[in-house]
Amino acid sequence: MKHIAVIDIGKTNAKLALVDLDSLSEICVLTRENRVLAAPPYPHFDAAGIWAFIKQGLRQFQADFGISGISITTHGATAALLTRDGQLAAPILDYEHTEIDQSRAEYNAIRPDFLDTGSPDLPMGLNLGAQLFWQLRTMPDLAQRIDCVVTYPQYWGYLLTGRRACDVTSLGCHTDLWVPAQNRFSDLPARLGLADKFAPCLSPADILGPLLPQLQSELGLGAVPVVCGIHDSNASLLPHLLGRAAPFSVVSTGTWVISMAVGGDPVSLDPKQDTLINVNALGAPVPSARFMGGRIHDQITQGHVGHATQQDADQVRETKLRLIQTADGDLVWSHPPPNPAQRQVALGYYLGERTAKCLSMIGAKGPTLVEGPFAANPWFLAMLASATQRIVHPSASRTGTAIGAAMLFRKTPIAANQPVILPDPTLIDYARLSQS
Repeated sequence: MKHIAVIDIGKTNAKLALVDLDSLSEICVLTRENRVLAAPPYPHFDAAGIWAFIKQGLRQFQADFGISGISITTHGATAALLTRDGQLAAPILDYEHTEIDQSRAEYNAIRPDFLDTGSPDLPMGLNLGAQLFWQLRTMPDLAQRIDCVVTYPQYWGYLLTGRRACDVTSLGCHTDLWVPAQNRFSDLPARLGLADKFAPCLSPADILGPLLPQLQSELGLGAVPVVCGIHDSNASLLPHLLGRAAPFSVVSTGTWVISMAVGGDPVSLDPKQDTLINVNALGAPVPSARFMGGRIHDQITQGHVGHATQQDADQVRETKLRLIQTADGDLVWSHPPPNPAQRQVALGYYLGERTAKCLSMIGAKGPTLVEGPFAANPWFLAMLASATQRIVHPSASRTGTAIGAAMLFRKTPIAANQPVILPDPTLIDYARLSQS
């Protein structure tokens, strides 16, 4: 097996990456905006547009390179509700739909305890159980139309193979639907009236089946195998889980910055701080913490990223330019940034400090491995190493998750020479400003 096509649906962008399985490197990456359609019955993902993008990309990869297998990774907090004939019983709900909070009190009366699920009480539809509750409550005929519930990676797997499934990493991702310590569903599906509606839960590396015959003809592919698929943060974790001795931590960056500790110190997680339990590809619980770092970055920069130098970084430290989170959660500047370059440095420092706090809350020890876009941000990396006083290894991967998703076809990683970012003594005093 040589080339694995990875379908990677993030909250901001949908991507298709072709990974060389021998070298575990990306050969080609295609990207499309993950649009949310503001249309009835509620804001929902453009599933038809994504599916057209996937098919065109697979056709292109096959023509240019050849495809040996297909893997899938997606963001969490999402499911597809299927009818008996395999159509969507309702559009795939955007988990940032604010109306879901209108039924929060009623939902909280039936949701399982955090101590059982490791799933904190999150706003909007970030708890998948809350989405399902709201959909069933606001669409009275929906329950009768639902024949099967599949988690998001497996929706695309179903379109590719015709087989319905869920995977343990997607069910274990702050859904309220899973009990990680016991590797089983919580009582919530039964309370929702969906106890017998969820598709079988499989391991991410299980083979769903070969590509459907009609797609083989349409895309110019053979009967290539399609794996079950995996939640995107756990795809970032998988290469290190297979190839590195504990303790270590992985920071998966994108719209969300998700920190995961493997073999760290025992801690009591605080659900009010957005700490939680994820479930990794091997089915084991992983203490985690997160914040919307990519969203913050984009909101601050508004698409105008400064090209900063070390001189800009020196100026940021000397003038103590800082991005500060207020008690109300707002972000304000200590004083106006004089130019985009210094703004970029200070923003990277802020994101690095906030990630360090996440790692502290989950008892992280050992080196920190950074996946995704922030792995190319030198100011983020420098502050993360300095604030944690531990070495940081940035990944060279462009998508952060594609390599891990491809490794569902390969159980043994290859050795890699990773860059090393050491703590910077000149950043210590700057980092202490946030503690004063």
